[in-house]
Amino acid sequence: MKVSIPVLSNRISPVFDEARKVLLIEVAEGMEIGRQEAPLHGFGPLWKAMHLVELGVDVLICSAISWPLERRLVAAGIQVIPHTCGPVEEVLGAYLSGRLTENSFLMPGCRRRRGRRHGGFNGGYNRGRRNP
Repeated sequence: MKVSIPVLSNRISPVFDEARKVLLIEVAEGMEIGRQEAPLHGFGPLWKAMHLVELGVDVLICSAISWPLERRLVAAGIQVIPHTCGPVEEVLGAYLSGRLTENSFLMPGCRRRRGRRHGGFNGGYNRGRRNP
């Protein structure tokens, strides 16, 4: 499995849409077996999704991300774990040990992570429409 984390000064980049590079971590049986950095400069937000697919990314751990980009990544089969902040090594360690759900890695102002489902997502935001 390949995990991708956008990096800015050894921390998770605050907005994935504007990230200039990602750390790619190869994971097998819950352990890191390799890593490399990949540049993202010169890519528009929607092209970033295609680039992550080309890189073979399975999971993206990021902080803020736009809805169009997130939807495209999910549609491409990439699991998106948004609203995550902190030093990259601590976040990666928490992910590998199953502790990434701790509030200490949640972006300030976020009370919980958005749920993810394939085949549609409302997220509680319905622009004034009644929930079915």
